[in-house]
Amino acid sequence: MRLKAPPRGKKAKAAATAAPTPAPGSATGTRPVPPSINSAYGQELIVDLERRREQLVARVAELQWDLGGLVHEMVTRNRVDVDVLVKRAVPLQDADAELSEVERILRMEETGTAGACRKCGAPHSSGATYCWQCGQPLLQQVSGDSILRR
Repeated sequence: MRLKAPPRGKKAKAAATAAPTPAPGSATGTRPVPPSINSAYGQELIVDLERRREQLVARVAELQWDLGGLVHEMVTRNRVDVDVLVKRAVPLQDADAELSEVERILRMEETGTAGACRKCGAPHSSGATYCWQCGQPLLQQVSGDSILRR
């Protein structure tokens, strides 16, 4: 098998400026880009978060139901014990806080925004320092003295 020498002169210039030939089976001439590892990992993360959200929704509903039933029983027996209610409310508060955080992360992943400006309500991405719409700082200013006191 004999190799062909690269073209020289006018033929070389024409070959260099010519459009690339389309890939087989492609109408536009570009080959499809395989999904990267990051996008596959990101999609897996979203699926896991959605699954966790469903579990937390069921758990919060169950805890609310149980706490409501307990309050009802205590009231009908005229023996309300606030300490027992507070102890039973703690797991509900924990599950509800985790659910809120999972929903916040999912919303951020789906919309690409990390939050909204407190002044004008414009969405902003994670890492943004100032609002793109009104120019207000997005991060709360904290003095060095208050940090040292903690």
